Amino acid sequence: MSRDAGDADASGVLESKRNATRYQILVEIAERQPAVSQQEIADAIGVTSQAVSDYLQDLIEQGQVDKQGRGRYEVTKEGVDWLISQTDELRSFVQHVSEDVIGEVEIETAIATTEISEGETVSLTMQDGVLRAMAGSAGSATAVAVTDAEPGRDVGVTNFEGVVDYDLGTVTAVAVPRVREGGSAAVDAETVADLAADHDLIAAAGTEALAAADAADIDPDVRFGTAPAVQEAATKGLDVLLLAATNVLSSHTDKLRDQNIGYEVVDAKRA
Repeated sequence: MSRDAGDADASGVLESKRNATRYQILVEIAERQPAVSQQEIADAIGVTSQAVSDYLQDLIEQGQVDKQGRGRYEVTKEGVDWLISQTDELRSFVQHVSEDVIGEVEIETAIATTEISEGETVSLTMQDGVLRAMAGSAGSATAVAVTDAEPGRDVGVTNFEGVVDYDLGTVTAVAVPRVREGGSAAVDAETVADLAADHDLIAAAGTEALAAADAADIDPDVRFGTAPAVQEAATKGLDVLLLAATNVLSSHTDKLRDQNIGYEVVDAKRA
């Protein structure tokens, strides 16, 4: 049953039943040490006493448990380090589930367009990249309000039915050369200004891009246009003009391709 310690670390407790059992046994030993009853551990984690004995031998060989006599065991520094690494993984996973999965599934936030009372059915729409809720069930997507809200305030909604009907936005990217290649001076300000008039949101990524926006007399909606921010805006139906320094442009286009968001890179260089 013995394996190398490196093999035991190859996968986490969420990926390996064996590592999950090792994790439980180490925790039980740490709680009970130095006097450790194999039968008590077996009863606590739902395995046989023989299985605990086999795991203990394996853990001793790997240097994660130190045997100090009959029925006396202690978790070593190596064992503690492994427990910490696995606990950090579990903590991150639990946080992801509670915040990004359960939290998003249970309750979403919208902006009320009418007065809404808790428990009331509301219709959902997407406007200007923001989820909106209106009292009543006339829309293609409905939910139930979990908070009261005045018009213009945020309202929690759950129990979704139907689909919010809106089109994905697109991204028009203007590559702005690095300063050593001409920077914002190499970009035609009039072309940028014309493009800006046809888009819902303007994002600048990089100092050269911010200078190009200023040259076109544009005040960007997003001055530090990270790839996730641009992607989210397009996902929520906004057409985005992205002014991006050439050294960061690929990080944006990669993200857009990953999310199947339409984009084009236009040439706005001075003639």
